[in-house]
Amino acid sequence: MSRMLTSILMIGSIGYFGFRYRYRMINVLLSSSWLRRLAVGSFLSFPGVKQKMMKSVFGGPSEW
Repeated sequence: MSRMLTSILMIGSIGYFGFRYRYRMINVLLSSSWLRRLAVGSFLSFPGVKQKMMKSVFGGPSEW
């Protein structure tokens, strides 16, 4: 019982500090060029994201 309570408290505290310092962690992660390239590449691999971004940057019929 105490082990489960400790696990819940640890997960909760990690989640709290992760949420509180989320922008600072993102800035640290994206300061590395290869991590930034990996993050942008994985973000653009989602279906529709690249297409919508290219339409908004280079023009074309708007879906808004």
